Amino acid sequence: MAANAIVEDYMTRDVATVSPDDTVAEVARRIVESDGHTGFPVTDGRQVKGFISARDLLKADDGARIFTVMSDDPVVAHPDMKINDAARVILRSGIQKLPVVDDAGKLVGIISNTDVIRSQIERATPEKVHKLMHTLEDIHDIEVEEERRQVDLSKLTPTQSRVYADELQGRSYELEHGLAEPLVVIDNGGQLLLADGHHRVMAASRLDIDEMDAYIIVIDEANDLELGMQRTAEKEGLDSIADIDVVDYARHPLIETTERLQEPDR
Repeated sequence: MAANAIVEDYMTRDVATVSPDDTVAEVARRIVESDGHTGFPVTDGRQVKGFISARDLLKADDGARIFTVMSDDPVVAHPDMKINDAARVILRSGIQKLPVVDDAGKLVGIISNTDVIRSQIERATPEKVHKLMHTLEDIHDIEVEEERRQVDLSKLTPTQSRVYADELQGRSYELEHGLAEPLVVIDNGGQLLLADGHHRVMAASRLDIDEMDAYIIVIDEANDLELGMQRTAEKEGLDSIADIDVVDYARHPLIETTERLQEPDR
């Protein structure tokens, strides 16, 4: 992870919230019916008023209003806070999620302990993406833009022909636990070239995941460029991720080399 990574790079922007006037029973039901929520920021509009956790709800009557049982002095993060500082706050406070607020105290996201873990293992850092952007601009004398969005895996054109089965196990674990780093994709006039993340997309395909988070480097269609990775894809006959071969662990080049070194002299 880059030393200057900040909360804004890893926070979730689409945040589920509750109102101060909601009842304990209503919020408890939302937690039960949700996918992994253990609490919510309490907001009036976008202004953060507190935080309600499952533990807070256990101590209250079903009909009580949230503003009477919430933590009204919540620990929060700022978008520009360094991710390492957010990690320290989460570790020392024991809080699993920090609402992220701007200078006006308005909610702009949420950062969780899972996001912090992801930041520590993530290879597709914003700095790496920016370096690729600058390389494209320098080589082709163009300007490119960066976006962050979900991509349909069926629309991707791979740029490498094989992945290794042993690494797919690790990528599958990360996906199942929300730890997978975003893909890096180049949008060249509408063609989505997968620049980084071939093991992740193959693991996702095996888990029946159709979309993934990605950094998108957008090249204007008017530039009409043919990139080297496009020529590689064409040469290898790569049209979709279904064309990627999964190589068995025993055939991994490193394993083959190790086995040869272990063979006795004859």
